[in-house]
Amino acid sequence: MIIGRIEEINKLKNLHSCNKAEFIAVYGRRRVGKTFLINETFGDSFTFKHAGLSPNGIEANGLMKKQLHHFYDSLILHGMKKCAKPKDWFEAFLLLELFLQEKDNGTRQLVFLDELPWLDTPRSGFISALEAFWNSWACSRKNLMLIVCGSANSWIQDKLINNHGGLYNRLTYQIKLSPFTLKECKDYYLERKVAISNYDIVQSYMVFGGIPYYMDSIEPGDSLPQAIDRVFFSRNALFALEFDRLFDSLFSNSETVKKIIRFLAKKNAGYTRAELIQGLSIKDGGTFSKTINALITSDFIIKYVPFGFSKKEEHYKLIDPFCLFYLHFVEGRKADNETYWLDHLDSQEVVGWRGFAFENVCFNHVNEIKKLWGFQAYPRMYHHGQKNQMMKKEYK
Repeated sequence: MIIGRIEEINKLKNLHSCNKAEFIAVYGRRRVGKTFLINETFGDSFTFKHAGLSPNGIEANGLMKKQLHHFYDSLILHGMKKCAKPKDWFEAFLLLELFLQEKDNGTRQLVFLDELPWLDTPRSGFISALEAFWNSWACSRKNLMLIVCGSANSWIQDKLINNHGGLYNRLTYQIKLSPFTLKECKDYYLERKVAISNYDIVQSYMVFGGIPYYMDSIEPGDSLPQAIDRVFFSRNALFALEFDRLFDSLFSNSETVKKIIRFLAKKNAGYTRAELIQGLSIKDGGTFSKTINALITSDFIIKYVPFGFSKKEEHYKLIDPFCLFYLHFVEGRKADNETYWLDHLDSQEVVGWRGFAFENVCFNHVNEIKKLWGFQAYPRMYHHGQKNQMMKKEYK
């Protein structure tokens, strides 16, 4: 049973029932459940389904060929007759066209391309081929529904949503899948028969951030501290290497990205752009801006103006609970205490962390809090008076 996602499921089903070509992008943070949503919504009704290969562990000069051959193999598995393997993406999409024409019986054809950013290897011409596939053929097929999916949110934004070339305004719908809210976390645990109090649901959010894949590590019969010890602090812990895996799979410049994340984790309030540049000892410019925007788009950090500061003093703040927990308690710690969390529940370090982590929970549920208290009924109010220098000093 799929938890939450009611609006997304209804929209996907409505689009599937339409009598026109649909080009839909589903994106969101890695591990948030994008592929699960699509698979659970449509079951076995895919005409063709393919997922790109992770570039990790594959030589760069051979990656495009492996992606093409993997795409060809998927077509064969779905019933295409064997033929010469494609040498480029234009040939690959031509094979897909021919396959879909052969399978066309007038009913809805559903094509799902997962991990799309991984297919777009350097100098592969993938985007141009996708553009040609959609503009010259697919967009006129009234019974075709193309769903593309990816965790590299900035890629989806730049190459599809905000494309200024041949794919400009070609998407017919887009879904950005967010982590579970606290209410959805509770529903998820209930469905999995995990006995957990509301207090521990909030604490689990402080650690896992409403990401279903991480929450799934809590097994029925576990207490929350036992689960945290098992997946973070035990020998060969499940999430011991997750921080590196997460960013290595999303960013080609993952070492720079991890350096930024680690620096932002040092201060709950975050840093200004100038403070980041100075603290990281890196050059300001377009590359840095692109990296920061990618992290914002992927919901790892936010840009905001703290209360009492001017609009010119925008701060960048790390808001991903999993990263905050991992960097605070897991990274760099010796694996010599497999019950670390149980042993330190009342320590000053953990108590202090809870305060900042709960603030982050509230930060990520601002809309729900506003709705609960009826604040959305009132216009936003701004104070244009003199800055409160005392508050600013205390904040710093």
